[in-house]
Amino acid sequence: MEYVIGELPVVGGQRWPGVRYFCTTRGGGVGTAPHDTLNLGLRAGDRPGVVDENRRRVRAVVPSEPLWLRQVHSADVVDADTDERHEPAADASVTTRPGRVLAAMAADCLPVIMADGQGTVLGVAHAGWRGLAGGVLENTLAAMRAKAPGARGWRAWIGPGIGPSAFEVGEDVVRAFADGDAEAAAFFAPRPEAPGKWLADLPGLARLRLVRAGVAEPELSGLCTVTDPRFFSYRRDKETGRMAALAWLAPRGTREGE
Repeated sequence: MEYVIGELPVVGGQRWPGVRYFCTTRGGGVGTAPHDTLNLGLRAGDRPGVVDENRRRVRAVVPSEPLWLRQVHSADVVDADTDERHEPAADASVTTRPGRVLAAMAADCLPVIMADGQGTVLGVAHAGWRGLAGGVLENTLAAMRAKAPGARGWRAWIGPGIGPSAFEVGEDVVRAFADGDAEAAAFFAPRPEAPGKWLADLPGLARLRLVRAGVAEPELSGLCTVTDPRFFSYRRDKETGRMAALAWLAPRGTREGE
C-alpha cells in the first residue's frame, strides 16, 4: 500500500501488532538528478549536504535517529541495543527496544523487515543476492531468537526490489542458490536468446529462505524497483540514490495508528 507519512510518500505492507514500518520512495526530498529527490545514501555519489537534509526529513517522521548501516553485501547482523558504533559495517540489525529505529537502504536489493507476532523483537535486513545466499535473513532471525527466546509467530515483509522479469544473472548466481536445491532452482528461468543467462526471482528466493527459517507466510510487496519509476534502481540507472526501509517497535500499550 502507498500512503504519506509527514510529507513523505512511502509504501508498506500489512499492519503488525506492536510494529511500525515503511519504505521510502524517490519522493519528498531535495535532491537533483540523478539522485532526485529523497536519496538517503551517503555513498551514492550525491552531495553530503543534500543527503543530510533528506535524512533529517526522515528523522522528523520516526521516533529516534535511525541506525544507518554501512552495507557491504554481507550476512553480518548488529545488535542495535548494544552496538554504539557509527554506521557499523553490516547488512542487518535487531532490537527489542521500543522506539529504536532500524534502517536498510536499497536500490534493487531487497529490504526485509521481520518481527514476532507480539511485536517484542524486530529485525531489518538488506538482502542483495550475495547477502541472501550467504544467510543474512537466517542470521537476522537467529539474532532475534537469541534476544527474545520466548518469541513466536514470526512474520516478514519483503519490500520493493528488483523483480523476476528484470533480474538477469549468470551461472555464478544460479550456483550460489540452486546447486543441489531443486526448490530454489525453480526461481531461475533460462533465457534461450541469451545463453548462459537466467532471469532470477530474488523476492521468491527470499520468501523461500524465510519460510525454511520459520516464517509462516512472508509478505511480498510485489513492487519492482526497475520497472516502477517511484523507486531508485541501480540496474536501470547506474548512478542513482537509495531508498530506505525503516521500522521500530511501538511502546507497549500503544494502539494501532498512534
